Amino acid sequence: MHKATTGDSPHWRCGPAFTCGRSATKTRTRRSAWSALTAAGENVDVRYVTIDDVRWELNGGQPLTPPPQSDPLTYSASSNRQNAIKLLRDAATVIVVAGDAVPSVHLHAHNGSLDEIIRILACVRGRRVLLGPMANHVLANADAYAGLFDALHTHTITSKDIAVGSRAGAPFEKLRADRDSFIDLVGELGWEPVGEIELYRGCTRRRYCSFCNEPVKSAAVVFRDLQDVLDEVHQLYVAGVRHLRLGQQTCFFSAWNRDVTKIEQLLAGIRDGCPDLEVLHIDNADPLAVASPAGARISALVAQYCSEGNCAPMGMESFDPAVIETNALTCTPQILRRAIDNINAVGTQRGPAGLPTLLPGINIIYGLPGETHRTHLANLQGLDSLMTAGVMCHRTNVRQARAYAGTPLAGMNADIPPSQEHFTTWKADIDSIWDQPMKQRVYPVGLRLRGLHSFFVTGRGTWFRRLGSYPIQVVERDAVVPHYTPADLTVTEHAPRFIYGVRDAG
Repeated sequence: MHKATTGDSPHWRCGPAFTCGRSATKTRTRRSAWSALTAAGENVDVRYVTIDDVRWELNGGQPLTPPPQSDPLTYSASSNRQNAIKLLRDAATVIVVAGDAVPSVHLHAHNGSLDEIIRILACVRGRRVLLGPMANHVLANADAYAGLFDALHTHTITSKDIAVGSRAGAPFEKLRADRDSFIDLVGELGWEPVGEIELYRGCTRRRYCSFCNEPVKSAAVVFRDLQDVLDEVHQLYVAGVRHLRLGQQTCFFSAWNRDVTKIEQLLAGIRDGCPDLEVLHIDNADPLAVASPAGARISALVAQYCSEGNCAPMGMESFDPAVIETNALTCTPQILRRAIDNINAVGTQRGPAGLPTLLPGINIIYGLPGETHRTHLANLQGLDSLMTAGVMCHRTNVRQARAYAGTPLAGMNADIPPSQEHFTTWKADIDSIWDQPMKQRVYPVGLRLRGLHSFFVTGRGTWFRRLGSYPIQVVERDAVVPHYTPADLTVTEHAPRFIYGVRDAG
């Protein structure tokens, strides 16, 4: 939320983020909303509120799940949770940041639904602005949501277009002009944030995958000025942010067209300007870029400059040749193997915390046109061949396809894919034959993991992790440990999506 003061009269500008609260990707969007509001007038006082703040206050200042278990509906509360509704009610402008571009499930948070947002906005008397992927849904269903918002921004927001809305990403120069300081924003968070840094927009591939919405967001590839990136990193560092992820773009390795020299200047510049940085990670990697000779050199730079526990998730999407051809997927099993080998060659060594320096991740998508029951068999065989080859991978995401307006997938006529019925069991197969054995390989029993902190309590026990890109989650059975308690744990057993451990005595 944002409260602004102009002259002697109170003028509230509120930008509640009705999302999961801690998503690193959303952090970048929230920063742009904060910057736009602070730059829109003089002496503005901007406030930030999450959907969890509102849920907390509506429940009488209590979590919805009784302790000692953590409550995923009120976990991501800010320092404004005691007066969130008043801030909304009295605001002159409310910016709602909402929607996920990629389907995801969060252990420790639940995104605000559109129904929740509609109910909450009933108390808002000022201007109501929507920012983020949910704006596309509202635009596509304009009759159903007519009058709910005064302005819609599908990608970015600046101080010049708050009230009029926008349907394309603002030039990076305009976003840069709005940025000033994030000290107050970071100070209002109830958690240690991961600062997400965008390097460019668009996709550098010549052929776009059928489901990719990146060309819809930005038809042209637009790279940020290197100094602009370093300036934003420094602003976050001054505000107290000590965990960074270079991950908003489609592929870190393709930044500035795989310019190895410029990527090294970026990583070295961050390290020089932020000497006390605790985490520096990347996200999103095109296997074609990683498999190239430049990709091998960039992998070595990431291993050199970034912190351990790093992950480069790559979109294999499907090992089925028919699905690959039908959906213009440009990665093949051979390309994926070369990309994994380039990363494994420099990233399998462990750092002081016991984590490998840099490992690949693999993304699999079911529900694409051309899918048959053979698709699942091809995926299992492809993953098994990697397991047999002895590679190391950090994590695997298995998702169902989502067709976005404007993408080739949205216009493709296809039969109902078999994964619509079998997705749960097919995902369980991958968990069993690939994900859990890979956890055993990367995190063997007896491995000591250092520098973790407790972040959530469920019926299983307390969950521990480090911050970063897709951090491994370690569960101590039947334990109740206060949030943010530092701990070292020793691995005891494995599950498909996490591992178990015990805290060191003393």
